[in-house]
Amino acid sequence: MNTSVKIPQGDEKVTVELTVKELMALTGARFHGNHTLEIGARKKLKTVLADTYNIESSKKDPIDYQLLN
Repeated sequence: MNTSVKIPQGDEKVTVELTVKELMALTGARFHGNHTLEIGARKKLKTVLADTYNIESSKKDPIDYQLLN
């Protein structure tokens, strides 16, 4: 099944500030004993995405949402 997702302004650039370790964690590097690096980096990405597109989220977890299915 071939599905295509259209994202308005999908080529627009956004800026996210990450540490080198956070960037490495997102690319697949494993920091044994410090899984919070990847979690923190993902939270930063989700926050920037939510702020950029004014995505409403639950008050329980401000970054617990699914943008696309």
